[in-house]
Amino acid sequence: MKILVTGGTGFIGSAVVLQAIRDGHQVINVDCLTYAAATASLDAVADHRSYAFAQVDIRDRAALDAVFADHQPDAVMHLAAESHVDRSIDGPAAFVETNVLGTFPMLEAARAYWVARARPASFRFHHISTDEVFGSLGETGMFDEDTRYDPRSPYSASKAGSDHLVSAWGETYGLPILLTNCSNNYGPRQFPEKLIPVTILNALAGKPLPIYGAGLNIRDWLYVEDHADALLTVLTQAAPGATYAIGGENEARNIDIVRSICAILDDRRPDHAPHADLITHVTDRPGHDARYAIDPARIRAELNWQPSLELQEGLARTVDWYLDNADWWQPLQQRAGVGVRLGTDTTATAQAAPHTAAS
Repeated sequence: MKILVTGGTGFIGSAVVLQAIRDGHQVINVDCLTYAAATASLDAVADHRSYAFAQVDIRDRAALDAVFADHQPDAVMHLAAESHVDRSIDGPAAFVETNVLGTFPMLEAARAYWVARARPASFRFHHISTDEVFGSLGETGMFDEDTRYDPRSPYSASKAGSDHLVSAWGETYGLPILLTNCSNNYGPRQFPEKLIPVTILNALAGKPLPIYGAGLNIRDWLYVEDHADALLTVLTQAAPGATYAIGGENEARNIDIVRSICAILDDRRPDHAPHADLITHVTDRPGHDARYAIDPARIRAELNWQPSLELQEGLARTVDWYLDNADWWQPLQQRAGVGVRLGTDTTATAQAAPHTAAS
C-alpha cells in the first residue's frame, strides 16, 4: 500500500512512517516542518526506496493536489496537527488554522483525488485524533467511541472540530473515512515540551522537575510504537466509517510518572540522585483536565489489537532511548518555547519560568 502521511516528521507521525516502511508499505511524508519537526527522526529511512518527502503546508490546497497527482496514494493518514495544550492557551490561532483550516483542504484534496479515480472502495482517509476531545473524567468511567464530545482547551476544541469535519465528509460525500482517538502517547523521539521528555532531560541536567499543582491528574499512557501498530491495523483492516478509541490501559498520575522516571534515572545515571528531590510543584494551568482513560474494547474485539507494553517497561525503554540519543534531542533544546513555562497567562503572554508539560 502507498500511504500519504501528514505530519510524518513529528512524534507519532515518525513512528507511523517507520512502522509502515517496516511493514512493507510505501510512504509519502507531507510535512511543513514546524518548530516540533525533527527530521533526524527519519534518518533511518531518508534514503529508502519506499520513502518520499514533500515539504508542504496542509493549508495549501494546490500543493496538496500536486502531491496526490504525483504520488497516487492508496490511503491517507492525517496526523499533522498542533498538539501542545500549553501552546494552545498562549496562541490558539495556530491551532485553529492548522487543525481545523488545515484538515479542510486535506479532505477536499483527498475527495477530489478519490472522485477522479472513480471512487475506489479500497481508498481510506484515516484521521488521527485525541481522547482530549471528550473532556475530563471523574474518578470512575472511561472514554469510548460513543462518548459525548466536551473539549476544554483550544487544542482539544480544534481537534474536535477536525473530527467533526472528517465525519461530515464521510456522511455527506461518502469519502471512506476512519477516525481514531488515542490516549497520551510517550516513547522515543517526543519533542522536549511534553511531560516525560521534559522530566528526563531536566533530571539529567539537575534542573527542577516542575509538576502542575499536586500532580494528581491521571492519564492513560500509550507507548508510541504500540500506537503506530494500532493505527496501521485500523488502516489496513477496518471498514469505512469505523471509529476506534485506542488506549494503553496504563493509567497513572503525573506525579507517579515523574517519580518512576526519577527511580529509573537513579539507577542509570546517579549523578543527581535522588532525582525525586528535584520535583517542584508549580501553579496549575487553566482548564487542566483531571483524568483521561480509554476503554479499548472495540478495537480489541473487532481488530484483535491490544497494547504490548506495560507502563514501567515503556518508561524504561523511553529513558534509555533519551540517554542513548543526545544527538537527537540536544539541537531541539534551542527551539522556541523549549525550556520556558507556557500556558499560564490567559492574555497570551508566555512567562519565563521552569518549563513543564503535563498533559
